[in-house]
Amino acid sequence: MRDPLAEPSDLIRSVSRALRVLESVGRAPRGLTVKQIARRCELTVATTYHLVRTLAYEGYVIRREDGTYIVGLEVADRYRELVAAFRGPPAVGETLRRAATETGYSHYLGRFVGGQVAVTAVAEGPRSPYLEDLVPGFDEGAHATALGKALLATLTAEQRFRYLREYGMRPFTSATLTTSETFEADLAAGDRRGMQLELGQFRQGVACAAVLVSPDKDMERRVVLACALPANEMMTSARMVRAKLLTAARTVADSIAADQH
Repeated sequence: MRDPLAEPSDLIRSVSRALRVLESVGRAPRGLTVKQIARRCELTVATTYHLVRTLAYEGYVIRREDGTYIVGLEVADRYRELVAAFRGPPAVGETLRRAATETGYSHYLGRFVGGQVAVTAVAEGPRSPYLEDLVPGFDEGAHATALGKALLATLTAEQRFRYLREYGMRPFTSATLTTSETFEADLAAGDRRGMQLELGQFRQGVACAAVLVSPDKDMERRVVLACALPANEMMTSARMVRAKLLTAARTVADSIAADQH
């Protein structure tokens, strides 16, 4: 949700409207007509027509034979560029893939992006349950994932309180923590064990563990590494998971440091 109070004084209305059109088309995989887009974006049909024609020319939407519009391939190109920028140097991606291959568990990198916890890189492992939501750019459920907990643990208690108040504590499962008091206690337990952990809080039967890769005064440069595995395996293999995560985290940290010099 956009904050109208934060709207810049030099906002270019046509650009803002074009993005609203693109977002509306993106939310409708079956396609929308110009009239439907206009209604959803609260624009005139004439304005919408010009915006859609421009977006189609640039490749961001495609007009189908039935007159409806769907998202174009240029959006996929921008997404690939986003993923590459999020992941960082190639050595980081290689470390994630190696860790996923050696353990069989899916591995994830995360950091703050625009003040929000986000997944920034993924390497799928064959022994991990498939989590279709956890893709680069996913920025929900920080309170329910170990990746989110590891990043939120780097904030002050007041900063965490404000974050959870702003983004909420949606109950993904019956085990999800939904109060700041239980969340703070959970983070403290994670600090004591040397890794943040969740068991079935984001997805039933799935566990996730995470460790800090790169501490930094700048919150946007803090990085965490996480892995997902069946919850029953976490119960018996937590120490092994922590050891392997810490080893991979050191390699990721070295790759990031080398890229910055």
